[in-house]
Amino acid sequence: MVKIRLRRMGAKKAPFYRLVVADSRSPRDGRFIEEVGYYDPMKNPVEVKLDGEKIQKWLANGAQPTETVKALLTKNGLIK
Repeated sequence: MVKIRLRRMGAKKAPFYRLVVADSRSPRDGRFIEEVGYYDPMKNPVEVKLDGEKIQKWLANGAQPTETVKALLTKNGLIK
């Protein structure tokens, strides 16, 4: 199963995340298929950059977003 999920990056206590499309069996920060966005909760206001076309393509092909990613996509109007 293919999932759209967050990949943690950055220093200790200063995380930022990349939204990636990955096989559900691969580790959180391991191998991924494609990078589709960026999320930085440490900035004020929170910085979110999403590639809407790529995300819509993957959702149409059956990729399942995780709970957190689903919340980010809903907040940015990419899914209802």
